[in-house]
Amino acid sequence: MYRRVRRASVFAAVAALAAFAPALGSAAAAPFLVAAGAFLLAIRDGEWFETLALPGDREEERLYGVGAFALALAGLAVVATFPPVPLPAGAFAAAALAVGGGRLGRELVRTRSDDEFRLVAGYLVAGGVAAVAGQVVSGTLAAVAPAVRGVPAGGLGALVGSLPAFAFLGSVAVLTGALVRSLVYARDAHITVVVVALVAWGFTALDPTVTAVGVVAALAVTAALGYVSYALGAASVPGMLTGVLLSLLTVVLGGVAWFLTLMAFYAGGGLASKYRFEEKADRGVAQENQGARGTGNVLANSAVALAALLGYAAAGHLAVPESVFRLAFAGAVATAMADTLSSEIGGLFDAPRLITTLRPVDPGTDGAVTWQGGVAGVAGAALIALLAALPLPVGDSVVAGDLLRSGVVVVLAGAFGMTVDSVLGALIEGGRIGNQTVNFLATLSGAVLAVGVGVAVG
Repeated sequence: MYRRVRRASVFAAVAALAAFAPALGSAAAAPFLVAAGAFLLAIRDGEWFETLALPGDREEERLYGVGAFALALAGLAVVATFPPVPLPAGAFAAAALAVGGGRLGRELVRTRSDDEFRLVAGYLVAGGVAAVAGQVVSGTLAAVAPAVRGVPAGGLGALVGSLPAFAFLGSVAVLTGALVRSLVYARDAHITVVVVALVAWGFTALDPTVTAVGVVAALAVTAALGYVSYALGAASVPGMLTGVLLSLLTVVLGGVAWFLTLMAFYAGGGLASKYRFEEKADRGVAQENQGARGTGNVLANSAVALAALLGYAAAGHLAVPESVFRLAFAGAVATAMADTLSSEIGGLFDAPRLITTLRPVDPGTDGAVTWQGGVAGVAGAALIALLAALPLPVGDSVVAGDLLRSGVVVVLAGAFGMTVDSVLGALIEGGRIGNQTVNFLATLSGAVLAVGVGVAVG
């Protein structure tokens, strides 16, 4: 058990070198290359080998796990040093320490518990703190040597003022790392750290305005909602991580109204899935995994909204009006809400009909609809429209302009996307095209309609 902790400590120590990249300048890759050489060539047996070896390393008699991690960090250090537009030093440090520190936190928790939620919490807390600390060290070195590229300029005062941004970027980095790890790369830390670095680089380029109060409130609220969704069985651990990451981005990059709009969908969809679950299970129409939504389901319903949110955050760098992204976000979320409620509520009623032929079909048939589900879906779209268009005391509404006109546009988009989902389900779902792909296409259609109608009438 403690061998795993010692191994994770070495990963964290290698990752910590990233924080000193500003002081090393063009030689930033050197310590990682030295470490990689030691792991891959020098340590071939003995106690250190047994401590650091991952499954598969012993057969090859090479420490490929930690060696590949060091090589990946060496590559990122080169990218942070030489290209015309380098990977910012802070993003490099955040990515490396989110993965290395998170791995150590997970193994420390494992000494006391094997509960997956606690293991993930250990990863997030330790990785998040390490990512922020890495950015602080990197920024401090830059304050001492102002000529260093990719870090805040202006000395220690600018460094203190950057702490909220450090906290946001560190949170995004560790959530991304935990999510990637939980889905595909549990042992491949070298792949995970590259993915996290690219994500951190992108958000550094966005340069969002982050306040101390805003980021603390965002982290507290999203963490609490993530725990509640997992505790109630509305989301699996990967689904919870995906929802928390998307929620954090929404409240920081969009604002309160954007966050409430997205939360209405998550809460409404989760409650609808659990509503009379046993009855729906008996009818064969219940959400799989006991109603706990995974990453694929969350992303299928939220990917278009996330793209619209990122477009809105980057609107200052694009030749596209903010209103386009606002409408796309509202239309996508309204579609997701309408489709979820129509499926979960409509599945409880008899005599469903195939939307393309209106002939009676069995409950659970792809493309089957009921009038009760349709009414529930339109009601869900109306709720999203109200939240998206209603002016709030704090922050701007998602969809600016005339309240009634904006609300009608969003309701129409939700109803249209819900219908597209049913039509696609009847025509192409099954085989290579699954429900998640259909959900994505439906939310995309709702976003496109909202933009088209909104621009036409606006």
